[in-house]
Amino acid sequence: MSRAAGQVEAFLEMLSAERAAARNTLIAYEKDLADARAFLTAHGDLDGASTEAVEAYFADLGARGLSPATAARRRSAVRQFYRFALAEGWRADDPSRRVEAPKKGRPLPKIIARAEIERLIEAARARDGGGPEGLRLACMIEVVYAAGLRVSELVGLPLSAVARDPAYLIITGKGGKDRLAPLNAPARAAVKAWIAARAALLPKGDKANPWLFPSGRAGGGKISARRFAQLLDETAIAAGLDPARLSPHVLRHAFATHLLEGGADLRTVQKLLGHTDIATTEIYTHVTAERLAEVVAAKHPLSKRRD
Repeated sequence: MSRAAGQVEAFLEMLSAERAAARNTLIAYEKDLADARAFLTAHGDLDGASTEAVEAYFADLGARGLSPATAARRRSAVRQFYRFALAEGWRADDPSRRVEAPKKGRPLPKIIARAEIERLIEAARARDGGGPEGLRLACMIEVVYAAGLRVSELVGLPLSAVARDPAYLIITGKGGKDRLAPLNAPARAAVKAWIAARAALLPKGDKANPWLFPSGRAGGGKISARRFAQLLDETAIAAGLDPARLSPHVLRHAFATHLLEGGADLRTVQKLLGHTDIATTEIYTHVTAERLAEVVAAKHPLSKRRD
C-alpha cells in the first residue's frame, strides 16, 4: 500500500469513528479521493501534490461537465482530507486552502399547503374503496407529515414501533443516530385504523411480516420507497393536485415549513428532522420568509393603495 493510500484509509476511518459517517458517505468520499489521486498521480499523488496541482484538479472538475453537486462534493472531500493531513502532521501546508469554492445556488424546497395535504390524505383514504391499501397509504402520509421522516425511515419502520399506541417513534437516522419523532392525534388514529386492517393486506404465508408497512405482494417484505412515491403520484391526481409538486420528500419539507410558520424555533425543527448541521435546516427560513412576503403583498392594506 502506498503512503497516500494509507493516509486515505486513515482519513476514512476517522470519518467513521469520530463523525459517525454513514456507509454511503464513506463510499462516496473514497471514490472522490480515488478520482483526485488519479489526476494527481503525475504530481506527487495526494500526499505530495502542490497547490498548483490541486488548483489544476479543481479546474479539471469544472471542465468535465460534472453536475455542480458532484464537483462540489469532490472538492469538499479533497479539502477535508488536506485539513486532516495537516492536523496529523503529514503535511506542513494545505494545498487546497487558497482555492475558493465556486458559489453554488441552493434550490428552495417544494412546499404544499395544509389544505392540499388534507385533500391528499382524503384521496389516499378513499383508495381501494376505503380498504386496506387506502388505509395503509393514508397512514404513511399522516406519519411522514406528523413526524417529518425520511422515506427510508418511513418504509423501514418495524411493526413493533407502534405496538403500544406510542406518542412518539424512536427513529434511527443518518449516521446511526437516534431521535424522537412525535406523532400527533391524527397520525395515531391513522396508525390504529391501519393496524386493524393490516392483516387483510398480507399474502398467505406472510402473517409474521415484521414491517409496519408490508408490501402486500407474495414473498413478503416491506413496501419500497419507489412504490410509495408512485402511490403519491396517483393519489395527487385523484386529489386534483399536480404530481410534479409532490414526493415523499416534499411531505417532509411541508412538516418543517409548517412548523416554522406556526412559530417553532429553528433548533427544535433541526432536532426533529435529524439534521446534523443547522445550516441544512435554515433553508426553510427562506421558504417561510417568501411565503410571508407573498401574504403581505396580497393582504396588507397599504399594498393596495394607488398613487
